[in-house]
Amino acid sequence: MATRTLVTVSAGLSTPSSTRLLADRLTAAAARSLEERGEDVEIRTVELREVAHDIVNAMTTRVPTGELRPVLEDLSRADAVIAVTPVFNASYSGLFKSFFDVVDPEDLDGRPVLIGATGGTPRHSLVLEHALRPMFAHTRSVVAPTGVYAASEDWGAGEGGGRELSARIDRAGRQLAMLVDERVPGAGDPYEEPTPFADLMSGLGG
Repeated sequence: MATRTLVTVSAGLSTPSSTRLLADRLTAAAARSLEERGEDVEIRTVELREVAHDIVNAMTTRVPTGELRPVLEDLSRADAVIAVTPVFNASYSGLFKSFFDVVDPEDLDGRPVLIGATGGTPRHSLVLEHALRPMFAHTRSVVAPTGVYAASEDWGAGEGGGRELSARIDRAGRQLAMLVDERVPGAGDPYEEPTPFADLMSGLGG
């Protein structure tokens, strides 16, 4: 059985960061669900702050260099992508958007993607729906139904003690695993190379 590769993209800027923490938990949940299905899993985690200069260079030259090149190669071969950003000004961070601006959209076409975001207040939870989901819809990715937003209070404070966040993470991980299992690697668009009209008509001759 082929190994399933998960590429996790974290746009956190601090060390440690809640964005990386959420990314790691989403990755663990997805990997666990795949392993329960009998799959082997390989994980590649990318901290965007570590390749920030290369991202800027690629935006201005359109040529990926340095550590960014292997990151993009890994992304193009991934069976699924987990993408997590902090919320800046009620949207994804500039670093997060810049990275996906230099990713070839064809590399995300049909790719299962799990989206996540972190912020200081629950008020920004809709960032998943008004910013991240439309961005990945534009690249024709297959986005898991459950996205996970984690505010500061979700990490264990309050009556829920973090249980609600854990439940969302587990559900999102299961959904991503299902999408990975359903995906046929390398399957092309059946309408991309249609049968020529002349060939269709050739069988109609008397």
